[in-house]
Amino acid sequence: MESAGKSKRVLIIVENLPVPFDRRVWQEATTLGKAGYTVSVISPVGKGFDKLYEEIDGIAVYRHPLATEANGAGGYAREYSSALFQEFVLSRKVLAERGFDVIQACNPPDTIFLIGLFYKVFFGKKFIFDHHDINPELYLAKFGRKDLFYMLVRTLEKLTFLTADLSIATNMSYRQVAIGRGGMRPDKVAVVRSGPSLERLQPVASNPRWKQGKAFLVGYVGVMGKQEGIDHLLRAAHYIVRELGREDIHFLLIGSGTEFQSLVAMNQDLGLSKYVTFTGRVSDDQMIEALCTSDVCVNPDVANEMNDKSTMNKVMEYMALGKPIVQYDLTEGRFSAREASLYAERNNTRDLADKILYLLAHPEERARMGAFGFNRVRSELHWGIEAPKYLGLYEKLFRYA
Repeated sequence: MESAGKSKRVLIIVENLPVPFDRRVWQEATTLGKAGYTVSVISPVGKGFDKLYEEIDGIAVYRHPLATEANGAGGYAREYSSALFQEFVLSRKVLAERGFDVIQACNPPDTIFLIGLFYKVFFGKKFIFDHHDINPELYLAKFGRKDLFYMLVRTLEKLTFLTADLSIATNMSYRQVAIGRGGMRPDKVAVVRSGPSLERLQPVASNPRWKQGKAFLVGYVGVMGKQEGIDHLLRAAHYIVRELGREDIHFLLIGSGTEFQSLVAMNQDLGLSKYVTFTGRVSDDQMIEALCTSDVCVNPDVANEMNDKSTMNKVMEYMALGKPIVQYDLTEGRFSAREASLYAERNNTRDLADKILYLLAHPEERARMGAFGFNRVRSELHWGIEAPKYLGLYEKLFRYA
């Protein structure tokens, strides 16, 4: 690799979400760009991000088509194989057009190390693993079995860590996975949390249209997959509306994912169509306005090994907008929110509902909790605090390259 003074070129590869929709990846890319790095990103196309190439704020974004989102182990294997091939083809294009000295791979899946390994062996490039999800636990959350595919996922994770020159963990739980299960040296693993951007997430005036004529609004934003627990939230809503007769509360669910259609169908079967709105993906402005209108925000992530160890972006976003939270009692969720949240008994939908109702009945408690979260993000958790740690990792890599 060329020295830092001559060359500071980075290629980021992400498959899970399109860029710049993937907030963490976009914050990383723009942070590097502002620091003088030449940054290229490879990502899939997505709704609103369908150009195969564009330059945004000096970042070159190369996109590839992605097969229809899979929902079975075999389907995921086909999807990931197709994406890996297209990522490799685009990496050759980036190498020819812009060059790169480092590849940063953002999982899931844990297959991108194969591209990193190729460039390490044949071109002397460096490889950084940006650890977004613990994939063996994610596999268990989705499929609930330790079969051949599970063993393959464990192997791919191990090989990713073995290939990495440095690994970025999103929290201390992930750092322990990298050191313990991944076998990485502690000095090769840096914690860079997914702090929200304060420039992007500024509170705005509420808009009563989101409440659909109801007195209260309960908000959710995020992915809609099996492990996100939206079915738990719908069962809690059914208890609140149908069993307790609380028809003065509306539930607003923002986001999309592999379970979106089945959750909409479940909502209809529960007879909640008048009380629950699914928006799909919306613009940042709409999302922020909707959350600012919410009286309570919910993180219904199912209590399992993956979610217990994972930091959820939605929790940080709720806090950045000064919203009180209800969620299950999970290790990293409690670390992030602390007094900004009430914690329901794990996977107990009745307790989740009771905690929501408690906050709706206590406006002074909502205000106190919202203020705590708002101040915690601004003093300890926003991206402006994490960005220097991220840049320091790259400076270390280039210094000793």
